[in-house]
Amino acid sequence: MVDVLVIGGGNAALCAALMAREAGASVLMLESAPRAWRGGNSQHTRNLRCMHDAPQDVLVDAYPEEEYWHDLLKVTGGQTNEHLARLTIRASSTCRPWMQKHGVRFQPPLSGALHVARTNAFFMGGGKALINAYYRSAEQLGVRIRYETPVDSIELDGGRFVAARSGTQRFEARACVLAAGGFESNREWLREAWGQNERGEWPADNFLIRGTRFNRGVLLKFMIDAGADTIGDPSQSHCVAIDARAPLYDGGICTRIDCVSLGVVVNRNAQRFYDEGEDFWPKRYAIWGRLVAQQPGQIGYSIIDAKAIGRFMPPVFPGEKAATLAELARKLNLPEAQFMQTLHRYNQACRVGTFDHTALDDCHTEGVAPPKTHWAQPIDVPPFYGYALRPGITFTYLGLKTNDQAQVHFGGAPSDNLFVAGEMMAGNVLGKGYTAGVGMSIGTAFGRIAGTQAARHALQTSGVERAQA
Repeated sequence: MVDVLVIGGGNAALCAALMAREAGASVLMLESAPRAWRGGNSQHTRNLRCMHDAPQDVLVDAYPEEEYWHDLLKVTGGQTNEHLARLTIRASSTCRPWMQKHGVRFQPPLSGALHVARTNAFFMGGGKALINAYYRSAEQLGVRIRYETPVDSIELDGGRFVAARSGTQRFEARACVLAAGGFESNREWLREAWGQNERGEWPADNFLIRGTRFNRGVLLKFMIDAGADTIGDPSQSHCVAIDARAPLYDGGICTRIDCVSLGVVVNRNAQRFYDEGEDFWPKRYAIWGRLVAQQPGQIGYSIIDAKAIGRFMPPVFPGEKAATLAELARKLNLPEAQFMQTLHRYNQACRVGTFDHTALDDCHTEGVAPPKTHWAQPIDVPPFYGYALRPGITFTYLGLKTNDQAQVHFGGAPSDNLFVAGEMMAGNVLGKGYTAGVGMSIGTAFGRIAGTQAARHALQTSGVERAQA
């Protein structure tokens, strides 16, 4: 029998496996994906949001706990557990030396991402390099890894873990960490969560899955049906407005359209529907997928002019380009008269002061709804560009309720040998909304806690077993 079984293969699972192994426990990891696709959504990440009280190697100035907390409070609209959120925030200030010990390297942010140089530490080589570093370290430490082993059920004795099953295979362990992700690649569950809208549409049918195709929520569904306490709204998720031409799965970072705050966004009726300049893009990019999901046909269009070029990270696919706004409307198959009216009203409403995309500047609109609070400039310098947008789901927020020991709960009572980390519990901190890099902060903090607690319980149990033998 193994001491600690870790179910999952992404950042949280790896952090748990490494911590458990460092504590002296024998560890087996079960990853549902083939080796080439290992790592879950973590392979698509690129940074970690970090609290720090003074400049560090790749982080400038300071990003204290209270500012981090208020950033999180704002994007979640208060739908967060403050105790667990602050635990995550504090853990983000101390984890990087441990990460570096396991081969993770950091770099200063690239141009186009300089506005997060104070808050986010970027992985050298992105999430894939981080995942590969952790796997190398895990293998060197003696963690056993089984690929293509999706767990479909758990044997429980009350609230205690007994064994995991993958088809006909059975895996016993003294303690277990659940870190198998959410249900974002389960179209049927997404349809159930989002339902049918007032237009008779099923919004989830038009969602693209920005993350891994292997997160189908099988284990999460099993645990919910088995009576585990849950938290979170199944329709809430990290949902980004991405290029409508992105692949169905695994599009990752490069499919994001980052020029939203520099122009306007219209729906297929050529009408604006939200304030594009509400706040800095890293604090707002993850609300736009949900906003687009609420529009007719679940599609939107980001419109910019030549002034915006060079001010944002260019997407992997070029946008539609036109010499006039009317030509752009035709290329995007938008109603031309309404498009021209919308753009004219917006341009007339712009009150341009001192434009500064690195600050909450004074360029705003007056007399138009919705307003644009910052970075409002007339869209009047050709050529003009348009990008079609679809909702891109990264990960879902419905998960298992937990505490500061990362324990799974049944009827309010914590399990003594079953723990949870990563997307399967992120809803405890993220009731809604998102801010760049916080998902990796949650996964790293709770992965490390879960691995430590699982090892502690397993080694105590093992000691008792030896004493009785």
